[in-house]
Formats: sequence, C-alpha cells, structure tokens
Amino acid sequence: QGRILEKTGLCSQITFGRYVRQGRKLGEDPKLFIQDLQFNKVPVRVYQPKATSDGRRRGIIFFHGGGWVFGSLDTYEKVCRYLSRESESVVVSVQYRLAPEHKYPAAYEDCLNVTIHFMRNTEHYGVDPANVIVCGDSAGGNLAAAVSQTLAERSDLPKLRAQILIYPGLQALDFNLPSYHQNREVPLLFRERAAFFALQYLNGHALHMQEVLEGSHIPPDMRLKYRKWVSPDNIPEKFKVRGVKPLRPTDFIAEVYETVKRFCEPNLCPLLAEDAIVHQLPESFILTCEYDVLRDDGLLYKKRLEDNGVRVTWYHLEDGFHGIISLYDYCGFSFPSGKRGLDSVVNFLKSL
Repeated sequence: QGRILEKTGLCSQITFGRYVRQGRKLGEDPKLFIQDLQFNKVPVRVYQPKATSDGRRRGIIFFHGGGWVFGSLDTYEKVCRYLSRESESVVVSVQYRLAPEHKYPAAYEDCLNVTIHFMRNTEHYGVDPANVIVCGDSAGGNLAAAVSQTLAERSDLPKLRAQILIYPGLQALDFNLPSYHQNREVPLLFRERAAFFALQYLNGHALHMQEVLEGSHIPPDMRLKYRKWVSPDNIPEKFKVRGVKPLRPTDFIAEVYETVKRFCEPNLCPLLAEDAIVHQLPESFILTCEYDVLRDDGLLYKKRLEDNGVRVTWYHLEDGFHGIISLYDYCGFSFPSGKRGLDSVVNFLKSL
C-alpha cells in the first residue's frame, strides 16, 4: 500500500506508515493523571497513578518502538497506561525526534536529555530517585540500552535502578545471525526492513541496503574484533534447530563502510560497548520472541550482561513475534502472548 502511494507520488512510504500507525486519542483514565509536558524541549507524556502512595513511587522512562522512523505518544498510549496502572509507577513516555528527518544521534540525544531531566526532578513527580528505570521496545529498546550505558559512567546522577529491553535491536554488523534467516519473512519485521530502518536512522536514506544485508559493509579486521560478541557461536544451540544456513561473507567494500562506519558506535549499536561499560550496567530485563529477526540481538546481549556479572531476568515468548507488545489491545484485538509479555514486565517491575 505504502509503495503504491509512493510510486504514484501521493506520499512517501514513511508518511503513509506513520498515518496508519498513529493511534487514537483515548479518553480520561479513572486511575491515572495524564499530562503532556516538555522535558528539555522534548515532548513527553507523564502518567501518574491517582491512588495515594505510602512512599515515593518508582519512575519508568519509556522509549517507544517503530524503527526510529514510526511511533508516537498516541501509538503507545495503551501500553504506557497499562504499565503505570498495573505496576503503580509514574511513566514518562518520550516523543523523540524521528528519522529520516532527524538522523542519529537525534533520537538518542532526546532520550538521554529527558532521562537526565527526569532524574534531576524526580521529587516533582513523587518518584524515588534511586528507583528510576529505562524501558523500551524494539528501536526503543536500542535507545534504552544506549542511555543506560551512557549513564553508567555518570557519577553526578543517581544510578538507574534497572533497564527493560523488549525485543531490542542492538547491532547492525551482522544481518545474517540465525534469527535473521529463520524469521526473514515473519511479520511485523522482515529482515530487509531491519536494515532499512537502521540505515534511515543512521543516514536518513537506505542506500547500500543490499551490501549491508550481505555484510560487505564491515572491514574484516573489525568483524574479527567484534566476533567475540556478535557471533552465532554465542547463541545456545536450541535456537539454531530451525534451518540455519551459514553465509559466506561477501567481499568488503570500503566505500560502503565509509557511509556506515558509525554502526560501530555503541550509542547506535549497544552490543559493541566495551566490557568496562557493560560491567557497570544496572539489573536488566530482556524479553525476546522466537519468531523475531531481532531475537539473537537480545540473546547476545543477555550473554554479555551475564558474562559481566549483571543480573538478568530473561523472558522468552515461544509463540511471540516482533512488535507483539505494541499490539496490546490494538483496535480491539490482542494476542494472549503479548499480554503475557507485558505482564512479565509488570512482574519484574514489582520485584524491584
């Protein structure tokens, strides 16, 4: 549909996609105060439980998914209301700038600035500064991981209590991991779209998508350097049972690398952060879905965190697919495993 409109010149695929995903304005919520504000010039929506609380509440900063290209406060309204109500937390949903109009690091900077602003002003929202959690799904999980890594090194702010990464995309080095092959044609995220979104975020266009998919965008010496972290060898065997065929890497193309070399920056691809940073990260929750091209990004990060002594709660939806959380109560239909996934997040929050 989007492509047809683009070919006829009516509107771009991205504009159409945003229109379809925009979400509906919901009415009042009997249990929540909801207000639209700006933190450091970034639009946010704050959800506060109306019930009285014995002490200060936990605060959750939520970064929505949508490939850095789609998504809005309205798209994730139901998810954020659910998290706030069920975990009795203050939730701050962030409307970061979207690609391709705003390239990396715009989204990351917006998310970081909102988080820092909130951590410095928790008392205005009745939130315990020692109990602030970053949370995101898909591209939002990427942003949560990047913000968490940046703040791990800051001594002028309270430490984050936890990070919650829901089927996060964490690297753009290898689009040929087992989950990329097994689930290449599984909605809602096809293998090609994953590379398309990463390139839109990085460069504002998706030129060289084919070379990136084939892996000719990374120099052999760097591939070797990162192999200790980004490799099928680090993925448990049971995840490789469904047809995986190893690909012979194509030849390196230097001019492609020149256009995408920032893929090696941890703020863009958090899986590539050094151990010294990973070691300082807060307690973590990672949700993965079996039928998701990004499944292995989550599994690889889980291993890195555990190898560095970080406590990880892992929840795997055997019947889940990418984007299932954002479909919670969407246009009147809902997937039971999406609700299970959301409840696993709530249970983790309550355990903190």
